[in-house]
Amino acid sequence: MTVDLSPLGNADGEAPRVIKLLPAGTFRARDGRPAECAAWKLDEALAAILIAEANQRETRYVIDYEHQTLRSVDNGKPAPASGWFGTLEWRDDGLYATDVEWTAAAAAMIAAKEYRYLSPVFTYDKQGRVTGLLHVALTNNPSLDELPELQVAALSRLVSSTPSVTQEDSTMDKLIEPLRWLLNLPVGATADDIQAQLQKLVDQLSNGQGTAAASVDLVNLVSTQQQRIAALSANQVDPARFVSVETMRALQEQVAALTAQQQGREVDELVVAALSDGRLLAAQESWARELGKSNLAALQGYLDTAPKIAALTQTQTDGKAPPADPAACLDADTLAVCSMFGNDQAAVAAALKE
Repeated sequence: MTVDLSPLGNADGEAPRVIKLLPAGTFRARDGRPAECAAWKLDEALAAILIAEANQRETRYVIDYEHQTLRSVDNGKPAPASGWFGTLEWRDDGLYATDVEWTAAAAAMIAAKEYRYLSPVFTYDKQGRVTGLLHVALTNNPSLDELPELQVAALSRLVSSTPSVTQEDSTMDKLIEPLRWLLNLPVGATADDIQAQLQKLVDQLSNGQGTAAASVDLVNLVSTQQQRIAALSANQVDPARFVSVETMRALQEQVAALTAQQQGREVDELVVAALSDGRLLAAQESWARELGKSNLAALQGYLDTAPKIAALTQTQTDGKAPPADPAACLDADTLAVCSMFGNDQAAVAAALKE
């Protein structure tokens, strides 16, 4: 990967202080690299990680000549700097260094167009995503055709405080496998899939506040939930000791029906007795029965104080049979004669008995 310096030079030929290090999007080297993935990739999110790392560095990034930083381990020659920078900035078309300081020698060679290109050295993961910026070289060789193996070997020796690409991949694989299991994701789930699922979990645990909310001790949270579930299970209702709501409702309906039936009998007995002894008139019967259905005690109280009306319970003969009719023994002819001559039927009947 190379960047042409000549278009960035000032009109008077001075070396530029702002240089483009890596392009935005996907890109490949002229020699066909990378071989292990489709292309390298850099976007704003990935660049933000590189910028954060740059801000935390105590030393500036070096720009050397012809990747001598990589070669010096094998050829034993010094690796002088051609320039230094420390500030990175993301722009629409890629990642830039914005505070480049060139040595006098390098600035003169750039102005004279003795060097025209930059070649950054960076790390990347299996998907080709750029994960770290190591250093940059002035070069006229567009893609380090002769150094792929030497470059990888040198990187592992140079970056003692930063895991090599192989170490990073191994560490990432160890993290991804349990995360797939934890989030119930398929074996083929990528880091992006895991990150998306983790974000859903973070949103759920934080009530939508994301990482701005106070962090959660997930292990403690799971343990607490398990204890609550165990406590609830221990307090489950024993069906042998309790009846269901449906059974209780059916029993209540049966009791209500029996109560209404019993109350109906009691009302009937009270009303019949009151009608027979004169405490109720026949016209009051319907009223008394309705009152008894709604308030049996009220009906009982009324009847307890109602007077008995004797005239409604006695006959004119005071219970004795009426006297016999003396003319009842006369036949039709005799009755006709009595009627024709005006004879008293009783007298005739008495005379006939004598």
